[in-house]
Amino acid sequence: MPGRTAIGLDIGTSGVRAAELSYGRGGITLDKFGQVALPEGAVRDGEVVDRAIVADALKALWKGSGFTGKRVALGVANQKVIVRQVDLPWMPASELKESLPLQVQDFLPMPVEEAVLDFHVTEELYEEGQRGLRGLLVAASREMVMSNVQAVEAAGLRVTSVDLNSFAVLRSVGKPNTEVATEVLIDVGARVTNLVIHSDGHPRFVRVLLMGGQDVTDAVAERIGVPTNHAEGLKRGFAAELDEREQQLAGSAIELMQEVFVDEIRSSLDYYGVANPRFPVERIVVTGGGSQLHGLVERLEHVTRRIVVAGRPTDGLHVGRTGLDDQQLESIQPLAAVPVGLALGVIS
Repeated sequence: MPGRTAIGLDIGTSGVRAAELSYGRGGITLDKFGQVALPEGAVRDGEVVDRAIVADALKALWKGSGFTGKRVALGVANQKVIVRQVDLPWMPASELKESLPLQVQDFLPMPVEEAVLDFHVTEELYEEGQRGLRGLLVAASREMVMSNVQAVEAAGLRVTSVDLNSFAVLRSVGKPNTEVATEVLIDVGARVTNLVIHSDGHPRFVRVLLMGGQDVTDAVAERIGVPTNHAEGLKRGFAAELDEREQQLAGSAIELMQEVFVDEIRSSLDYYGVANPRFPVERIVVTGGGSQLHGLVERLEHVTRRIVVAGRPTDGLHVGRTGLDDQQLESIQPLAAVPVGLALGVIS
């Protein structure tokens, strides 16, 4: 049986990333992974602003990484994506898809005709003799989705599916296991953080936070008056000549932004816990470039009182001729969760 291939494409604030997977009798193989940086402002909070710049970056990504296909699964996550838990009357899956616009229009902050809709069933309900469905309603601005799709198409690629980044993270690092019943996955990007809580691989709660690692960089740059590229180095702990006062200012900026970020995570967990007392969160799994910020894991553990571990999206995959050595493969672990998960959604 010939293998199938799929490419997952993540358009982030700071860069574009893609992963190519193939599926055959031997399992799933990571064949290619690549990324290309984007200039500030080309993508704002997960939404493409400058299509030409993004298209050029995608062309460079395909040329430099050797991807064999042009068909991609595209991920989205920004302020124009709404995810809510909704209860609906029970109906067959085929009827649910057709009637979804009529069923959910009262739950949306936008006209239903301007939204791209999806509904993920999490459980069936039986109350007072009535059968129902409980699930996660996903509504994305059609204009935003098409803007991102058009940037991809301008690079000569074809978008075959559009998926929520949170669900991609769930596929890549939220695999069912016997260690914990319910865990939260947190993918920390430059400006957008995806949070999804699942039980045994089934999503129960999703939230998109408009904050990430770049906010820490900006805070450091503003606090001590240095360019953002210099502040990025300070944030990552690179050596820099700073006097004692500047070191204190940089440290306090990082500390404050970490505190704000972790408080948002804690608030999300508290909100989820009130609505889902039967499925308490036992563990936190972090991915994304922003998750590598020094001290973040320790603060998360202290504030949430849960174990925090790093997600490894390539575990369980065979590694093909990616062109990456072992050190490079290890370095992409925090960055690969979304593109790998998007590709898994196509071939799994």
